[in-house]
Amino acid sequence: MRTLTSLPPATPADAKRPADKHSRMHESAIKHVTGRAAYIDDLKAPADTLHIALGLSTVAHGRLTHLDLPGIRLLPGVVDAVGVEDVPGHTDIGPVFPGDPVLVESEISYAGQVLFAVAAETYRGAREAVKAAFDAGMVSVDADTPSLDPVTAIARDEVVRPTHVQQRGEWQQALKEAAHVIEGEQFVGGQEHFYLEGQACLVTPTEDDGVVVHTSNQHPSETQKLVAEVLGIPLHAVTVEVRRMGGGFGGKETQASPWACIAALISRRTGRAARVRLPRSEDMRATGKRHPFHNRYRLGVDGNGVIQGGEITLIGDCGYSPDLSDAIVDRAMFHSDNAYSLGAACVTGHRARTHTASNTAFRGFGGPQGMMAIEAAIDDIARHLGEDPLTVRKRNLYCQNVSPPRNVTHYGQQVDQTELLHTLMAQLEADSDYWARREVITAFNAQNSVIKKGLALTPVKFGISFTAKHLNQAGALLHVYTDGSVLINHGGTEMGQGLHTKIIQVVARELGLDLNTVRISATRTDKVPNTSPTAASSGADLNGQAARDACVKLKARLFDFAAEHFFAEQGVDTDSMRLEEGQLVVGAGNSERRIGWGS
Repeated sequence: MRTLTSLPPATPADAKRPADKHSRMHESAIKHVTGRAAYIDDLKAPADTLHIALGLSTVAHGRLTHLDLPGIRLLPGVVDAVGVEDVPGHTDIGPVFPGDPVLVESEISYAGQVLFAVAAETYRGAREAVKAAFDAGMVSVDADTPSLDPVTAIARDEVVRPTHVQQRGEWQQALKEAAHVIEGEQFVGGQEHFYLEGQACLVTPTEDDGVVVHTSNQHPSETQKLVAEVLGIPLHAVTVEVRRMGGGFGGKETQASPWACIAALISRRTGRAARVRLPRSEDMRATGKRHPFHNRYRLGVDGNGVIQGGEITLIGDCGYSPDLSDAIVDRAMFHSDNAYSLGAACVTGHRARTHTASNTAFRGFGGPQGMMAIEAAIDDIARHLGEDPLTVRKRNLYCQNVSPPRNVTHYGQQVDQTELLHTLMAQLEADSDYWARREVITAFNAQNSVIKKGLALTPVKFGISFTAKHLNQAGALLHVYTDGSVLINHGGTEMGQGLHTKIIQVVARELGLDLNTVRISATRTDKVPNTSPTAASSGADLNGQAARDACVKLKARLFDFAAEHFFAEQGVDTDSMRLEEGQLVVGAGNSERRIGWGS
Protein backbone atom coordinates (compact mmCIF):
# COMPACT_ATOMS: atom_id res chain seq x y z
CA MET A 1 0.00 0.00 0.00
CA ARG A 2 1.51 3.34 -1.03
CA THR A 3 1.65 6.34 1.22
CA LEU A 4 1.35 9.92 -0.03
CA THR A 5 5.09 10.41 0.35
CA SER A 6 5.87 7.57 -2.03
CA LEU A 7 3.49 8.54 -4.82
CA PRO A 8 5.03 8.91 -8.28
CA PRO A 9 5.62 12.41 -9.68
CA ALA A 10 2.45 14.24 -10.69
CA THR A 11 2.99 13.95 -14.45
CA PRO A 12 -0.24 13.75 -16.50
CA ALA A 13 -0.68 10.75 -18.75
CA ASP A 14 -0.96 12.97 -21.81
CA ALA A 15 2.08 15.10 -20.95
CA LYS A 16 4.09 13.87 -23.95
CA ARG A 17 1.36 14.44 -26.50
CA PRO A 18 1.74 17.42 -28.84
CA ALA A 19 0.69 20.51 -26.92
CA ASP A 20 -1.48 21.88 -29.71
CA LYS A 21 -3.60 18.77 -30.31
CA HIS A 22 -4.77 17.56 -26.92
CA SER A 23 -6.29 19.05 -23.82
CA ARG A 24 -4.63 18.54 -20.48
CA MET A 25 -5.90 17.85 -17.00
CA HIS A 26 -5.56 20.65 -14.45
CA GLU A 27 -1.88 21.22 -13.66
CA SER A 28 -2.55 20.51 -9.96
CA ALA A 29 -5.18 17.79 -10.42
CA ILE A 30 -3.14 14.97 -8.90
CA LYS A 31 -2.03 17.23 -6.06
CA HIS A 32 -5.66 18.12 -5.40
CA VAL A 33 -6.90 14.56 -5.12
CA THR A 34 -3.89 13.33 -3.12
CA GLY A 35 -3.84 16.26 -0.71
CA ARG A 36 -0.45 17.55 -1.81
CA ALA A 37 -1.76 20.87 -3.13
CA ALA A 38 -0.85 23.36 -0.41
CA TYR A 39 -3.32 26.07 0.51
CA ILE A 40 -2.56 28.89 2.95
CA ASP A 41 -3.50 26.90 6.03
CA ASP A 42 -1.32 24.00 4.83
CA LEU A 43 1.85 26.07 4.65
CA LYS A 44 4.50 25.22 7.20
CA ALA A 45 5.19 28.23 9.40
CA PRO A 46 7.99 29.05 11.85
CA ALA A 47 7.63 27.50 15.29
CA ASP A 48 7.03 30.87 16.93
CA THR A 49 4.22 31.90 14.58
CA LEU A 50 1.51 33.99 16.20
CA HIS A 51 -2.16 33.33 15.66
CA ILE A 52 -4.55 36.22 15.18
CA ALA A 53 -8.20 36.54 16.17
CA LEU A 54 -10.39 39.52 15.46
CA GLY A 55 -12.70 41.51 17.69
CA LEU A 56 -15.76 42.20 15.54
CA SER A 57 -18.56 44.65 16.13
CA THR A 58 -21.84 43.16 17.29
CA VAL A 59 -23.86 46.21 16.22
CA ALA A 60 -24.54 47.52 12.71
CA HIS A 61 -24.15 51.20 13.58
CA GLY A 62 -22.75 53.06 16.54
CA ARG A 63 -19.55 54.35 18.12
CA LEU A 64 -16.64 52.61 19.76
CA THR A 65 -16.41 54.43 23.10
CA HIS A 66 -13.85 52.33 24.97
CA LEU A 67 -11.13 49.85 23.97
CA ASP A 68 -8.72 48.71 26.69
CA LEU A 69 -5.81 47.43 24.59
CA PRO A 70 -3.31 47.41 27.52
CA GLY A 71 -5.72 45.21 29.46
CA ILE A 72 -6.22 42.87 26.51
CA ARG A 73 -2.44 42.48 26.14
CA LEU A 74 -2.31 41.15 29.72
CA LEU A 75 -4.77 38.31 29.05
CA PRO A 76 -3.33 34.76 29.20
CA GLY A 77 -1.35 33.73 26.11
CA VAL A 78 -1.68 37.12 24.43
CA VAL A 79 1.50 38.52 22.85
CA ASP A 80 0.03 41.66 21.28
CA ALA A 81 -3.26 43.43 20.64
CA VAL A 82 -3.68 46.25 18.18
CA GLY A 83 -6.19 48.96 17.39
CA VAL A 84 -6.23 51.69 14.79
CA GLU A 85 -3.86 53.90 16.83
CA ASP A 86 -1.15 51.27 16.40
CA VAL A 87 -1.09 51.63 12.59
CA PRO A 88 2.11 53.47 11.59
CA GLY A 89 0.95 54.35 8.07
CA HIS A 90 -2.38 54.70 6.30
CA THR A 91 -5.47 53.61 8.20
CA ASP A 92 -7.79 53.71 5.16
CA ILE A 93 -7.38 50.77 2.80
CA GLY A 94 -10.13 51.56 0.32
CA PRO A 95 -9.12 49.80 -2.92
CA VAL A 96 -10.24 52.58 -5.30
CA PHE A 97 -11.99 55.24 -3.23
CA PRO A 98 -11.45 55.97 0.48
CA GLY A 99 -13.85 54.70 3.10
CA ASP A 100 -12.49 51.36 4.37
CA PRO A 101 -10.66 51.71 7.71
CA VAL A 102 -8.38 48.75 8.40
CA LEU A 103 -9.56 48.97 12.04
CA VAL A 104 -12.42 51.06 13.44
CA GLU A 105 -11.47 54.54 14.61
CA SER A 106 -14.73 55.51 16.30
CA GLU A 107 -17.74 55.12 13.98
CA ILE A 108 -19.00 51.56 13.52
CA SER A 109 -20.58 51.00 10.12
CA TYR A 110 -21.66 47.35 10.10
CA ALA A 111 -22.01 44.28 12.28
CA GLY A 112 -18.78 42.34 11.79
CA GLN A 113 -16.49 45.34 11.34
CA VAL A 114 -13.03 44.82 12.88
CA LEU A 115 -12.54 46.76 16.13
CA PHE A 116 -9.23 45.23 17.23
CA ALA A 117 -6.97 42.24 16.63
CA VAL A 118 -5.33 39.90 19.14
CA ALA A 119 -2.15 37.88 18.55
CA ALA A 120 -1.53 34.91 20.81
CA GLU A 121 0.67 31.84 20.99
CA THR A 122 -2.19 29.59 19.93
CA TYR A 123 -5.26 29.99 17.76
CA ARG A 124 -7.53 28.95 20.60
CA GLY A 125 -5.81 31.36 22.95
CA ALA A 126 -6.35 34.25 20.56
CA ARG A 127 -10.06 33.52 20.19
CA GLU A 128 -10.53 33.06 23.93
CA ALA A 129 -8.81 36.40 24.53
CA VAL A 130 -11.22 38.18 22.18
CA LYS A 131 -14.19 36.65 23.99
CA ALA A 132 -12.72 37.55 27.37
CA ALA A 133 -12.20 41.16 26.26
CA PHE A 134 -15.88 41.54 25.44
CA ASP A 135 -17.03 39.64 28.55
CA ALA A 136 -14.83 41.74 30.86
CA GLY A 137 -16.08 45.06 29.50
CA MET A 138 -12.79 45.99 27.85
CA VAL A 139 -14.80 46.95 24.75
CA SER A 140 -17.70 49.39 24.93
CA VAL A 141 -20.00 50.51 22.12
CA ASP A 142 -22.87 53.00 21.92
CA ALA A 143 -25.34 51.57 19.44
CA ASP A 144 -27.30 53.73 16.99
CA THR A 145 -30.13 53.03 14.57
CA PRO A 146 -28.75 51.48 11.35
CA SER A 147 -29.84 52.22 7.79
CA LEU A 148 -30.50 48.88 6.13
CA ASP A 149 -32.91 49.64 3.24
CA PRO A 150 -31.24 50.80 0.00
CA VAL A 151 -34.43 52.37 -1.36
CA THR A 152 -34.84 54.49 1.76
CA ALA A 153 -31.16 55.35 1.63
CA ILE A 154 -31.49 56.72 -1.90
CA ALA A 155 -34.55 58.75 -0.88
CA ARG A 156 -32.34 60.34 1.79
CA ASP A 157 -29.43 60.74 -0.68
CA GLU A 158 -27.22 58.37 1.32
CA VAL A 159 -24.81 57.15 -1.33
CA VAL A 160 -21.24 55.86 -1.47
CA ARG A 161 -20.67 57.36 -4.94
CA PRO A 162 -22.60 59.75 -7.20
CA THR A 163 -25.53 58.57 -9.30
CA HIS A 164 -24.82 57.85 -12.99
CA VAL A 165 -27.25 58.23 -15.89
CA GLN A 166 -26.98 56.65 -19.37
CA GLN A 167 -29.38 58.17 -21.87
CA ARG A 168 -30.07 57.89 -25.60
CA GLY A 169 -32.93 59.42 -27.57
CA GLU A 170 -36.23 61.01 -26.52
CA TRP A 171 -37.32 58.35 -24.09
CA GLN A 172 -40.12 60.39 -22.52
CA GLN A 173 -41.68 60.97 -25.94
CA ALA A 174 -41.38 57.25 -26.67
CA LEU A 175 -43.38 56.49 -23.51
CA LYS A 176 -46.11 58.98 -24.49
CA GLU A 177 -46.50 57.55 -27.98
CA ALA A 178 -46.28 53.84 -27.06
CA ALA A 179 -49.28 51.53 -27.57
CA HIS A 180 -48.62 49.95 -24.18
CA VAL A 181 -46.62 51.01 -21.11
CA ILE A 182 -45.27 48.20 -18.95
CA GLU A 183 -44.18 48.98 -15.40
CA GLY A 184 -42.66 46.79 -12.73
CA GLU A 185 -40.11 46.43 -9.99
CA GLN A 186 -38.06 43.62 -8.51
CA PHE A 187 -35.67 42.96 -5.66
CA VAL A 188 -32.59 40.89 -6.50
CA GLY A 189 -31.06 39.44 -3.35
CA GLY A 190 -27.38 39.20 -2.52
CA GLN A 191 -25.24 36.08 -2.54
CA GLU A 192 -22.45 34.75 -0.35
CA HIS A 193 -19.29 33.73 -2.23
CA PHE A 194 -18.82 30.68 0.01
CA TYR A 195 -15.43 29.78 -1.39
CA LEU A 196 -14.24 26.43 -0.02
CA GLU A 197 -11.07 28.03 1.38
CA GLY A 198 -11.94 30.95 3.64
CA GLN A 199 -10.00 34.19 4.01
CA ALA A 200 -6.48 33.32 5.20
CA CYS A 201 -2.94 34.62 5.10
CA LEU A 202 0.51 33.99 6.58
CA VAL A 203 2.98 36.86 6.94
CA THR A 204 6.66 36.46 7.79
CA PRO A 205 9.08 39.31 8.50
CA THR A 206 12.25 39.70 6.43
CA GLU A 207 15.74 40.74 7.47
CA ASP A 208 15.44 44.07 5.65
CA ASP A 209 12.41 45.27 7.63
CA GLY A 210 9.95 44.02 5.05
CA VAL A 211 7.37 41.24 4.94
CA VAL A 212 6.48 38.27 2.76
CA VAL A 213 2.73 37.74 2.52
CA HIS A 214 1.28 34.36 1.57
CA THR A 215 -2.38 34.97 0.87
CA SER A 216 -5.48 33.53 -0.78
CA ASN A 217 -5.94 36.52 -3.02
CA GLN A 218 -7.09 37.53 -6.50
CA HIS A 219 -5.15 40.81 -6.54
CA PRO A 220 -1.62 40.41 -5.12
CA SER A 221 -0.39 43.80 -6.37
CA GLU A 222 -3.19 45.66 -4.62
CA THR A 223 -2.47 43.81 -1.39
CA GLN A 224 1.22 44.64 -1.76
CA LYS A 225 0.34 48.34 -2.08
CA LEU A 226 -2.06 48.39 0.86
CA VAL A 227 0.26 46.45 3.18
CA ALA A 228 3.09 48.84 2.32
CA GLU A 229 0.89 51.87 2.98
CA VAL A 230 -0.39 50.51 6.30
CA LEU A 231 3.15 49.75 7.47
CA GLY A 232 4.56 52.98 6.04
CA ILE A 233 7.26 51.20 4.00
CA PRO A 234 8.09 51.10 0.25
CA LEU A 235 6.36 48.60 -2.00
CA HIS A 236 9.68 46.89 -2.71
CA ALA A 237 9.78 45.81 0.94
CA VAL A 238 6.56 43.81 0.55
CA THR A 239 6.37 40.57 -1.43
CA VAL A 240 2.99 38.93 -1.95
CA GLU A 241 2.77 35.31 -3.10
CA VAL A 242 -0.26 33.33 -4.26
CA ARG A 243 0.16 29.73 -5.39
CA ARG A 244 -3.51 28.82 -5.45
CA MET A 245 -6.86 29.64 -3.90
CA GLY A 246 -9.64 27.35 -2.86
CA GLY A 247 -12.11 29.49 -4.78
CA GLY A 248 -12.51 33.23 -5.07
CA PHE A 249 -15.46 34.25 -7.27
CA GLY A 250 -14.64 37.93 -6.64
CA GLY A 251 -14.69 37.66 -2.85
CA LYS A 252 -10.90 37.76 -2.73
CA GLU A 253 -10.36 40.59 -5.22
CA THR A 254 -10.42 43.44 -2.68
CA GLN A 255 -11.51 41.79 0.53
CA ALA A 256 -8.49 39.56 1.05
CA SER A 257 -6.31 42.63 1.72
CA PRO A 258 -7.52 43.65 5.22
CA TRP A 259 -6.37 40.38 6.78
CA ALA A 260 -2.95 40.67 5.15
CA CYS A 261 -2.63 44.23 6.45
CA ILE A 262 -3.52 43.20 10.01
CA ALA A 263 -1.19 40.18 9.97
CA ALA A 264 1.62 42.31 8.52
CA LEU A 265 1.09 44.90 11.26
CA ILE A 266 1.38 42.22 13.96
CA SER A 267 4.41 40.67 12.26
CA ARG A 268 6.28 43.98 12.05
CA ARG A 269 5.49 44.87 15.67
CA THR A 270 6.55 41.52 17.10
CA GLY A 271 9.24 40.40 14.64
CA ARG A 272 7.43 37.06 14.38
CA ALA A 273 5.40 35.34 11.70
CA ALA A 274 1.65 35.95 12.01
CA ARG A 275 -1.25 33.90 10.70
CA VAL A 276 -4.90 34.82 10.14
CA ARG A 277 -7.60 32.28 9.42
CA LEU A 278 -11.17 33.54 9.61
CA PRO A 279 -13.72 31.05 10.93
CA ARG A 280 -16.52 30.64 8.41
CA SER A 281 -19.02 32.47 10.63
CA GLU A 282 -16.71 35.46 10.98
CA ASP A 283 -15.75 35.38 7.31
CA MET A 284 -19.41 35.67 6.33
CA ARG A 285 -20.00 38.50 8.82
CA ALA A 286 -16.90 40.53 8.05
CA THR A 287 -16.86 40.37 4.25
CA GLY A 288 -19.24 41.67 1.59
CA LYS A 289 -21.44 39.74 -0.82
CA ARG A 290 -22.90 40.10 -4.29
CA HIS A 291 -24.76 43.42 -4.37
CA PRO A 292 -28.50 43.17 -3.76
CA PHE A 293 -30.36 45.36 -6.28
CA HIS A 294 -33.74 47.05 -6.35
CA ASN A 295 -34.78 47.46 -10.00
CA ARG A 296 -37.63 49.44 -11.53
CA TYR A 297 -38.68 49.71 -15.16
CA ARG A 298 -41.24 51.65 -17.20
CA LEU A 299 -41.13 50.70 -20.88
CA GLY A 300 -43.22 51.70 -23.86
CA VAL A 301 -43.92 48.93 -26.40
CA ASP A 302 -45.81 48.70 -29.69
CA GLY A 303 -48.62 46.26 -30.48
CA ASN A 304 -46.13 43.44 -31.08
CA GLY A 305 -44.33 43.98 -27.80
CA VAL A 306 -41.27 45.63 -29.37
CA ILE A 307 -39.71 48.08 -26.93
CA GLN A 308 -39.78 51.67 -28.20
CA GLY A 309 -38.18 53.31 -25.19
CA GLY A 310 -38.53 54.02 -21.50
CA GLU A 311 -36.61 54.17 -18.25
CA ILE A 312 -34.87 51.65 -16.00
CA THR A 313 -33.69 52.53 -12.50
CA LEU A 314 -31.18 50.35 -10.67
CA ILE A 315 -30.40 50.76 -6.97
CA GLY A 316 -27.35 48.82 -5.84
CA ASP A 317 -27.03 48.10 -2.12
CA CYS A 318 -23.34 48.87 -1.74
CA GLY A 319 -22.98 48.48 2.01
CA TYR A 320 -21.07 51.02 4.06
CA SER A 321 -18.25 51.96 1.65
CA PRO A 322 -17.50 52.32 -2.09
CA ASP A 323 -15.24 49.26 -2.50
CA LEU A 324 -15.82 48.39 -6.20
CA SER A 325 -19.45 49.51 -6.25
CA ASP A 326 -18.96 52.37 -8.70
CA ALA A 327 -17.86 49.96 -11.44
CA ILE A 328 -20.30 47.23 -10.39
CA VAL A 329 -23.35 49.47 -10.67
CA ASP A 330 -21.99 50.82 -13.96
CA ARG A 331 -21.76 47.29 -15.32
CA ALA A 332 -25.31 46.57 -14.15
CA MET A 333 -26.35 49.63 -16.16
CA PHE A 334 -24.39 48.45 -19.20
CA HIS A 335 -26.20 45.10 -19.06
CA SER A 336 -29.69 46.33 -18.25
CA ASP A 337 -30.50 45.83 -21.95
CA ASN A 338 -29.04 42.31 -22.02
CA ALA A 339 -29.34 41.45 -25.75
CA TYR A 340 -32.37 43.61 -26.52
CA SER A 341 -32.69 47.06 -28.05
CA LEU A 342 -34.24 49.49 -25.58
CA GLY A 343 -34.87 52.13 -28.25
CA ALA A 344 -34.86 55.61 -26.72
CA ALA A 345 -33.93 54.84 -23.14
CA CYS A 346 -32.72 56.32 -19.88
CA VAL A 347 -30.93 54.05 -17.41
CA THR A 348 -30.13 55.40 -13.94
CA GLY A 349 -27.79 53.70 -11.46
CA HIS A 350 -27.80 54.59 -7.75
CA ARG A 351 -25.13 53.50 -5.25
CA ALA A 352 -26.92 53.23 -1.91
CA ARG A 353 -25.04 53.36 1.39
CA THR A 354 -26.33 51.02 4.09
CA HIS A 355 -24.93 49.80 7.39
CA THR A 356 -23.89 46.40 6.11
CA ALA A 357 -20.56 44.90 5.08
CA SER A 358 -19.29 46.60 1.95
CA ASN A 359 -20.52 44.52 -0.97
CA THR A 360 -17.93 43.60 -3.54
CA ALA A 361 -17.03 41.81 -6.75
CA PHE A 362 -18.91 38.61 -7.57
CA ARG A 363 -18.95 36.63 -10.81
CA GLY A 364 -20.64 38.81 -13.42
CA PHE A 365 -19.72 41.98 -11.49
CA GLY A 366 -23.21 43.54 -11.58
CA GLY A 367 -24.05 42.19 -15.02
CA PRO A 368 -26.51 39.52 -13.80
CA GLN A 369 -28.38 42.04 -11.62
CA GLY A 370 -28.81 44.37 -14.59
CA MET A 371 -29.96 41.57 -16.88
CA MET A 372 -32.59 40.55 -14.34
CA ALA A 373 -34.39 43.87 -14.85
CA ILE A 374 -34.92 43.57 -18.60
CA GLU A 375 -35.66 39.83 -18.48
CA ALA A 376 -38.40 40.48 -15.93
CA ALA A 377 -39.72 43.27 -18.15
CA ILE A 378 -39.79 40.99 -21.22
CA ASP A 379 -41.81 38.43 -19.25
CA ASP A 380 -44.23 41.17 -18.19
CA ILE A 381 -44.64 42.30 -21.82
CA ALA A 382 -45.35 38.72 -22.91
CA ARG A 383 -47.97 38.25 -20.19
CA HIS A 384 -49.59 41.59 -21.09
CA LEU A 385 -49.89 40.58 -24.76
CA GLY A 386 -50.74 36.94 -24.05
CA GLU A 387 -47.78 35.66 -26.08
CA ASP A 388 -44.95 33.27 -25.33
CA PRO A 389 -41.93 35.08 -23.81
CA LEU A 390 -39.57 33.56 -26.42
CA THR A 391 -41.55 35.18 -29.21
CA VAL A 392 -41.29 38.57 -27.53
CA ARG A 393 -37.59 38.06 -26.80
CA LYS A 394 -36.83 37.30 -30.44
CA ARG A 395 -38.69 40.41 -31.61
CA ASN A 396 -36.63 42.60 -29.30
CA LEU A 397 -33.17 41.22 -30.09
CA TYR A 398 -30.63 43.66 -31.41
CA CYS A 399 -30.99 43.76 -35.20
CA GLN A 400 -29.43 45.75 -38.01
CA ASN A 401 -31.56 44.40 -40.87
CA VAL A 402 -34.49 46.69 -40.05
CA SER A 403 -35.13 50.35 -40.77
CA PRO A 404 -33.99 52.13 -38.76
CA PRO A 405 -31.44 49.60 -37.41
CA ARG A 406 -31.86 48.59 -33.78
CA ASN A 407 -28.21 47.85 -33.05
CA VAL A 408 -27.01 50.69 -30.79
CA THR A 409 -27.09 50.37 -27.01
CA HIS A 410 -28.43 52.98 -24.61
CA TYR A 411 -24.81 53.90 -23.81
CA GLY A 412 -23.88 54.38 -27.47
CA GLN A 413 -22.06 51.17 -28.40
CA GLN A 414 -22.83 49.55 -31.75
CA VAL A 415 -23.61 45.83 -31.53
CA ASP A 416 -21.92 44.15 -34.49
CA GLN A 417 -22.74 40.47 -33.99
CA THR A 418 -26.49 40.72 -34.40
CA GLU A 419 -26.60 38.00 -37.07
CA LEU A 420 -24.82 35.60 -34.73
CA LEU A 421 -27.29 36.47 -31.97
CA HIS A 422 -30.31 35.59 -34.12
CA THR A 423 -28.64 32.45 -35.49
CA LEU A 424 -27.82 31.12 -32.02
CA MET A 425 -31.31 31.78 -30.71
CA ALA A 426 -32.89 29.99 -33.67
CA GLN A 427 -30.52 27.05 -33.33
CA LEU A 428 -31.18 26.69 -29.60
CA GLU A 429 -34.93 27.00 -30.18
CA ALA A 430 -34.78 24.07 -32.60
CA ASP A 431 -32.22 21.91 -30.79
CA SER A 432 -34.04 22.17 -27.46
CA ASP A 433 -37.48 21.27 -28.93
CA TYR A 434 -38.71 24.43 -27.22
CA TRP A 435 -42.25 24.46 -28.53
CA ALA A 436 -42.90 20.76 -27.95
CA ARG A 437 -41.65 21.09 -24.40
CA ARG A 438 -43.76 24.20 -23.92
CA GLU A 439 -46.90 22.24 -24.85
CA VAL A 440 -46.06 19.46 -22.39
CA ILE A 441 -45.40 21.95 -19.60
CA THR A 442 -48.59 23.90 -20.32
CA ALA A 443 -50.61 20.68 -20.10
CA PHE A 444 -48.88 19.68 -16.86
CA ASN A 445 -49.52 23.05 -15.23
CA ALA A 446 -53.19 22.95 -16.20
CA GLN A 447 -53.58 19.67 -14.30
CA ASN A 448 -51.54 20.60 -11.20
CA SER A 449 -52.59 23.39 -8.88
CA VAL A 450 -49.57 23.20 -6.54
CA ILE A 451 -46.51 22.00 -8.44
CA LYS A 452 -45.71 24.08 -11.50
CA LYS A 453 -43.03 23.79 -14.17
CA GLY A 454 -41.37 26.52 -16.17
CA LEU A 455 -39.33 26.95 -19.34
CA ALA A 456 -37.27 29.83 -20.64
CA LEU A 457 -34.75 30.44 -23.42
CA THR A 458 -32.83 33.66 -22.89
CA PRO A 459 -29.85 35.26 -24.64
CA VAL A 460 -26.85 36.87 -22.94
CA LYS A 461 -24.76 39.76 -24.18
CA PHE A 462 -21.89 40.10 -21.73
CA GLY A 463 -18.89 42.40 -21.83
CA ILE A 464 -15.65 40.83 -20.67
CA SER A 465 -12.52 42.69 -19.52
CA PHE A 466 -12.21 45.75 -17.32
CA THR A 467 -14.20 48.92 -17.97
CA ALA A 468 -11.17 50.80 -16.59
CA LYS A 469 -9.07 50.31 -19.73
CA HIS A 470 -5.67 50.63 -18.04
CA LEU A 471 -6.37 47.39 -16.16
CA ASN A 472 -6.47 45.43 -19.41
CA GLN A 473 -2.78 44.56 -19.27
CA ALA A 474 -0.68 41.65 -18.08
CA GLY A 475 2.93 40.55 -17.71
CA ALA A 476 4.88 37.31 -17.78
CA LEU A 477 8.39 36.18 -16.87
CA LEU A 478 9.81 33.29 -18.87
CA HIS A 479 12.96 31.33 -18.00
CA VAL A 480 14.64 28.70 -20.16
CA TYR A 481 17.31 26.71 -18.31
CA THR A 482 20.40 25.02 -19.74
CA ASP A 483 18.80 21.57 -19.57
CA GLY A 484 15.91 22.80 -21.73
CA SER A 485 13.33 22.97 -18.96
CA VAL A 486 11.07 26.03 -18.95
CA LEU A 487 9.61 28.03 -16.04
CA ILE A 488 6.80 30.51 -16.61
CA ASN A 489 5.44 33.06 -14.15
CA HIS A 490 2.67 35.55 -14.81
CA GLY A 491 0.46 38.04 -12.99
CA GLY A 492 -2.74 35.98 -12.94
CA THR A 493 -3.86 33.92 -9.96
CA GLU A 494 -5.14 30.36 -9.87
CA MET A 495 -8.43 29.85 -8.02
CA GLY A 496 -9.39 26.48 -9.45
CA GLN A 497 -10.42 27.79 -12.88
CA GLY A 498 -7.39 26.27 -14.63
CA LEU A 499 -5.61 29.50 -15.55
CA HIS A 500 -2.15 28.10 -14.85
CA THR A 501 -2.92 25.05 -16.97
CA LYS A 502 -3.87 27.25 -19.92
CA ILE A 503 -0.70 29.32 -19.55
CA ILE A 504 1.42 26.14 -19.60
CA GLN A 505 -0.37 25.07 -22.78
CA VAL A 506 0.25 28.46 -24.40
CA VAL A 507 3.98 28.31 -23.63
CA ALA A 508 4.36 24.66 -24.66
CA ARG A 509 2.59 25.26 -27.94
CA GLU A 510 4.52 28.43 -28.78
CA LEU A 511 7.87 26.78 -28.03
CA GLY A 512 6.97 23.43 -29.61
CA LEU A 513 7.55 21.53 -26.39
CA ASP A 514 5.95 18.69 -24.47
CA LEU A 515 3.71 19.93 -21.69
CA ASN A 516 5.86 18.31 -19.00
CA THR A 517 8.84 20.43 -20.10
CA VAL A 518 7.04 23.56 -18.84
CA ARG A 519 6.41 24.34 -15.19
CA ILE A 520 4.58 27.26 -13.64
CA SER A 521 5.50 28.94 -10.36
CA ALA A 522 3.47 30.83 -7.78
CA THR A 523 2.27 34.32 -8.61
CA ARG A 524 4.65 36.76 -6.87
CA THR A 525 4.85 40.52 -6.90
CA ASP A 526 8.67 40.42 -7.05
CA LYS A 527 8.54 38.49 -10.35
CA VAL A 528 5.76 40.22 -12.28
CA PRO A 529 4.93 43.62 -10.74
CA ASN A 530 2.00 46.03 -10.95
CA THR A 531 -0.50 43.42 -12.10
CA SER A 532 -4.25 43.67 -12.60
CA PRO A 533 -6.57 41.46 -10.57
CA THR A 534 -7.58 38.09 -11.93
CA ALA A 535 -11.13 39.14 -12.70
CA ALA A 536 -13.48 40.39 -15.42
CA SER A 537 -13.33 37.08 -17.35
CA SER A 538 -9.96 38.23 -18.68
CA GLY A 539 -7.35 36.16 -16.84
CA ALA A 540 -6.62 33.66 -19.61
CA ASP A 541 -6.79 36.20 -22.45
CA LEU A 542 -4.54 38.82 -20.87
CA ASN A 543 -2.00 36.58 -19.16
CA GLY A 544 -2.02 34.04 -21.99
CA GLN A 545 -1.09 36.76 -24.47
CA ALA A 546 1.60 38.06 -22.11
CA ALA A 547 3.10 34.57 -21.88
CA ARG A 548 2.90 34.18 -25.65
CA ASP A 549 4.58 37.55 -26.15
CA ALA A 550 7.44 36.44 -23.89
CA CYS A 551 7.80 33.25 -25.93
CA VAL A 552 7.83 35.14 -29.23
CA LYS A 553 10.56 37.47 -28.01
CA LEU A 554 12.64 34.63 -26.62
CA LYS A 555 12.25 32.61 -29.82
CA ALA A 556 13.54 35.53 -31.84
CA ARG A 557 16.68 35.68 -29.68
CA LEU A 558 17.20 31.92 -29.92
CA PHE A 559 16.78 31.97 -33.70
CA ASP A 560 19.33 34.79 -33.97
CA PHE A 561 21.74 32.78 -31.82
CA ALA A 562 21.23 29.62 -33.91
CA ALA A 563 21.73 31.53 -37.16
CA GLU A 564 25.04 32.90 -35.89
CA HIS A 565 26.45 29.80 -34.20
CA PHE A 566 25.09 26.85 -36.22
CA PHE A 567 24.27 28.17 -39.68
CA ALA A 568 26.58 31.13 -40.21
CA GLU A 569 28.28 29.54 -43.23
CA GLN A 570 25.03 28.54 -44.89
CA GLY A 571 23.51 31.99 -44.39
CA VAL A 572 20.21 30.56 -43.07
CA ASP A 573 17.43 33.11 -42.63
CA THR A 574 15.65 33.01 -39.25
CA ASP A 575 12.32 33.13 -41.12
CA SER A 576 12.94 29.50 -42.16
CA MET A 577 13.27 28.37 -38.52
CA ARG A 578 10.54 26.90 -36.35
CA LEU A 579 10.19 25.02 -33.07
CA GLU A 580 8.27 21.77 -33.00
CA GLU A 581 8.31 18.49 -31.09
CA GLY A 582 11.14 19.71 -28.88
CA GLN A 583 13.43 20.59 -31.77
CA LEU A 584 14.65 23.56 -33.77
CA VAL A 585 13.73 22.82 -37.39
CA VAL A 586 15.39 24.62 -40.29
CA GLY A 587 14.26 24.22 -43.90
CA ALA A 588 12.09 21.43 -45.28
CA GLY A 589 12.29 18.18 -47.24
CA ASN A 590 15.76 16.83 -47.99
CA SER A 591 17.45 20.01 -46.78
CA GLU A 592 15.70 19.96 -43.40
CA ARG A 593 17.95 20.10 -40.34
CA ARG A 594 16.96 19.56 -36.73
CA ILE A 595 18.64 20.47 -33.44
CA GLY A 596 17.27 19.19 -30.12
CA TRP A 597 15.79 21.78 -27.77
CA GLY A 598 18.10 20.80 -24.90
CA SER A 599 21.22 20.49 -27.06
